Amino acid sequence: MLLTVDRTRTGRTLVPDELFTVLTARIARDHPELAADLPVRILDQALAFLGACAVTAEPIGPSRLVDIGWHTFILHTHEYAAFCQRVAGRFIHHEPEPSPDEDRPSVPEPIGAPISRTVAAITASGFAVDPPLWLGAWPDCTSKCHQCHAGCHNSPTG
Repeated sequence: MLLTVDRTRTGRTLVPDELFTVLTARIARDHPELAADLPVRILDQALAFLGACAVTAEPIGPSRLVDIGWHTFILHTHEYAAFCQRVAGRFIHHEPEPSPDEDRPSVPEPIGAPISRTVAAITASGFAVDPPLWLGAWPDCTSKCHQCHAGCHNSPTG
């Protein structure tokens, strides 16, 4: 008999249960429009995303929903800074993409490319992916599509 073992882990395993509970409650309070099951899923994927940021050499960005979890965690500055140091050995900066009126050059990417790169990085880092939180973002993309609703990404060199 062949026994297979799933070697993927959840993002939730990266923080203590107490902090996970605090952060998901904050997401639920700040975003009452979300279905009841989404705050837990959003935070889990935000943590998996940050775990991938810790080991990925190029900038990756969250989906619109997952970015809610990243923004929520950042508000808890002490816990976020300690998490970054423990998981990545450095602070994982939240960098916005240039807005359309800024002079900094921006290289357009095909629709879905930033998200597919992020999903691949999360998977390569050994974390489980919750596809609806990532792939569900693609149909909303337009020609001005960014990696998340605020055009955010990590800064792997900063």
